[in-house]
Amino acid sequence: MTAAAPLVSVVIPVFNAAGTLEGTVASVQAQGLTDWEALLIDDGSTDASPAIVARLAAADPRLRPLRSAGQEGAGPARNLGIAAARGRFIAFLDADDRWHPRKLELQLAAMQAAGLPFSCTAYERVDAASGARRVVGVPARASRGDLLKTNTVACSTAIYDRAHFGPRAMPALRRRQDFALWLDLLRDTPAVLGLPLILMTYREHPASLSAAKGRAARDTWTLYRQALDLPLPQAAWYFGHYALRGVLRHRLPGLARRLGWLQDAQPPAEAA
Repeated sequence: MTAAAPLVSVVIPVFNAAGTLEGTVASVQAQGLTDWEALLIDDGSTDASPAIVARLAAADPRLRPLRSAGQEGAGPARNLGIAAARGRFIAFLDADDRWHPRKLELQLAAMQAAGLPFSCTAYERVDAASGARRVVGVPARASRGDLLKTNTVACSTAIYDRAHFGPRAMPALRRRQDFALWLDLLRDTPAVLGLPLILMTYREHPASLSAAKGRAARDTWTLYRQALDLPLPQAAWYFGHYALRGVLRHRLPGLARRLGWLQDAQPPAEAA
C-alpha cells in the first residue's frame, strides 16, 4: 500500500553542511505540524554530509535522501527535490538555516486565512562568528512590481501551493534562481503574503558579506537584463530602487522605516 502524500514537502539542498545539517533537520522534526516530508538533496558534498543524510534518513522515514549529478548548484538541487516532492505545499530550507517550531503551522494557517498561495515570513540573521542578531521584517503583501524593486522573500521562509500553481521549478540560473521563481509565481497570484513573525534563523558568515553584496548586485542586474529580458530603461529603474533601498535599510534604517522600506517583526509567541 502506498503511503498517503504528506501535506508539505520541505526541499533542503545539501553541500558540505556537516557542521549545521543535523540542527537544520532537527528544526523540521520539531515542527508542531508533523504532516511533512523532507527531501535532503546532496549536491556532491566532499565532507561528512552524505553519511549524515543517510544516518538521519535511516532513523526517520519522513526524511528522503536524494543525490544530484554533483556540485550543480543550489537551484538544480532544489529542482531535483521539487520534482520528487509528493506534498501539496513546497517549502524551502537551506542546510545551515533553522525554523521556529511553529513555522509550518502558523504560515499555512495564515495562507488559508488570506486566500493566498504563496507566502514568506520575517526572520533573524545571526552572525556565525559573534552571535549578533538582526531581525529582517517583511511587508504584509508584495506584488511582482514590489519584488522587482527589492526581493523581500528569503528562500528558507518561502512556501507555495502546488494545487494553485501546478509544477513550478527554479530557472536555470547559477544564482538568484530563487528570486526568479518568486517573480514567476507572482505572474499567477496578486501578491506574496508576508507574516511579521520571526519564524526562521539565517546564519550569516561575516567574511563573505562584502563580496556577497557586490555579487548580489551583479546577479540582480543579470536577472533583470538576461533572465527577465527587461528593456534597459526598465531594468535601470528597478535596479535603482533595489540599490537605494539596500543602502537606506543598512545606513539609514530610520528613514527606510518611515518610507515603509523596513518592516518590524515579532516573535511568534507574542502574536500567536
